[in-house]
Amino acid sequence: MSAVRHLYVHLPFCAHRCGYCDFVTVVGREELHARYVDALLAELDLEHGVLGEPLETIFLGGGTPTFTDGPELQRLLEALPGAADVTVEANPETVTPELARRLRVAGVTRVSLGAQSFQPDLLRVLERQAGPDAVRRAFYHLRDANFDNISIDLLHGIPGQSAAALELDIEEALALAPEHVSYYELEAKPGTRFTHAHGVELARQAEAMEGYYELVIERLTAAGYRWYETANFCLAPERTGGRDLRARHNLAYWRGRDYLGLGIGAVSTLGDERRRNTPRLNGYLAALDRGEQPERQVEPLDERIRGRERVMLGLRLDTGLSLTAARGVVDETVLARFERVGLACRRPARDGRDRLVLTSRGRRLGGAVTVDLLV
Repeated sequence: MSAVRHLYVHLPFCAHRCGYCDFVTVVGREELHARYVDALLAELDLEHGVLGEPLETIFLGGGTPTFTDGPELQRLLEALPGAADVTVEANPETVTPELARRLRVAGVTRVSLGAQSFQPDLLRVLERQAGPDAVRRAFYHLRDANFDNISIDLLHGIPGQSAAALELDIEEALALAPEHVSYYELEAKPGTRFTHAHGVELARQAEAMEGYYELVIERLTAAGYRWYETANFCLAPERTGGRDLRARHNLAYWRGRDYLGLGIGAVSTLGDERRRNTPRLNGYLAALDRGEQPERQVEPLDERIRGRERVMLGLRLDTGLSLTAARGVVDETVLARFERVGLACRRPARDGRDRLVLTSRGRRLGGAVTVDLLV
């Protein structure tokens, strides 16, 4: 296994757990923030041999990373290895001028702002703490701190959402002119209190999802955003003086790169294994206090599994993946049929190696096309 250049750090603390959330989170527990940062740095020290220098990307996700005590968050950021691209997820209500300055001083290069919607009624359904004005204030606080790479995260398929409400959300986002927009389909896990409360409406939204997706793609691409991944859009290079504003850490996932994850519930993909840390906060802290690795599940990864994952993830991108990476994993008969009907194509690359790419129509159909391609 070669040196790993991508680091994920999980900060689980939140002020409130939203009903649709299924991430590893811990509500409140401010008294444990400092101890948790100590544990993260201890785990990083135990894993020092895995990482190469310099790192390409670091991503702090959650939870709500910016709910973590400000000085502790800054201490963590300043103790992490250097990286060309450092992204922090933020909830709007946590972003103050002071926090924005802390992030900038600590070397953060990119902030992913979890707006979800600009419609007050939909934010209440999602149990979000921030209203639309808080989203705008947070965005401008980040701009005032000289952040020039901000992503806005939005959802479609929210119970009660209409096509008109979706259009309003897009207009509100475009008015802020972020460098990047992530537009995700709401996924409510079966059995959660959210599905119990909104089950019938979620079923109705599922039927409307294809139309919502088309609307998002049409409006954002017309506004000069590149639809570079299934749910992600960035300003096209001609709008940015040639800057590549794709989410570099996520690109590493989609391209099948190895990465190290730190913190409770964090996942690592390292060579021929995938590791998942315990989601139990107390167990994680106790192990690191003793100077031991946290409890974790380990899944072996053979070349077939990794090959299938490379295809599944790589075909989410507008650049696709090399045919060499797809060889032995993609059914050539199915691929030929998809080429004839305009769902996939082979595209020459600068290095002379053909790439397998889904057409715009194929990408709209998404995972169903990719699954059919797999051997």
